[in-house]
Amino acid sequence: MPKEISLFLVPTPIGNLDDITLRAIKTLNEVDVILAEDTRTSGKLLKHHNISRPLQSYHIFNEHKAAEKLIDRMRSGEKMALISDAGTPAISDPGFLLVRETLKAGLEVSCLPGATAFVPALVNSGLPSDKFVFEGFLPHKKGRQTRLQILAEEERTIVLYESPHRLIKCLGQLKEHMGDRQASVSREISKLFEETVRGTLTEIMTHFTEKGVKGEFVIVVAGKA
Repeated sequence: MPKEISLFLVPTPIGNLDDITLRAIKTLNEVDVILAEDTRTSGKLLKHHNISRPLQSYHIFNEHKAAEKLIDRMRSGEKMALISDAGTPAISDPGFLLVRETLKAGLEVSCLPGATAFVPALVNSGLPSDKFVFEGFLPHKKGRQTRLQILAEEERTIVLYESPHRLIKCLGQLKEHMGDRQASVSREISKLFEETVRGTLTEIMTHFTEKGVKGEFVIVVAGKA
């Protein structure tokens, strides 16, 4: 007989609040508590779908301290759902630590399928998507140059996340280490001002320098020929 699930990882919309599965809504309605990266952001989503369950803050600044207490509660029978502000928990968001410690405690974890930003950006880029490497956010300072040098030799398509205030700098560094490769940059996926810009790294830099930089970005770069 399968073990009961103690912790559900529930993907949430990356933009449009209706981009959530029926199973995700059902799960969020049935758990004892929802662990949210930002309770204010998640509160809007839950209200939109008429979900009324207790919310508790769980984010990068308290995850180490909170994990042990949460596992004790799961041992006593509570069922929990972990959500992030947008997308799948633990993908460039808090979650890995809680999953690891929950499994160590002999409790069962289940991740529901759902939204994540890099998949539509990759598929929409026009670059090869049969093999790719997901890098997430590059290190801000220490180790950044080393990662760029390693990625310059990568033959698979490369997928990165980047914040708006670092986008132009990041594109310039990619060009410096990799040459003027074909690339694609997607922003505000599934939102009102969704945009994907394709071309060389130079062309994309020019576009965002002229048009301005707003939103959250996914960068997709062709692998080394």
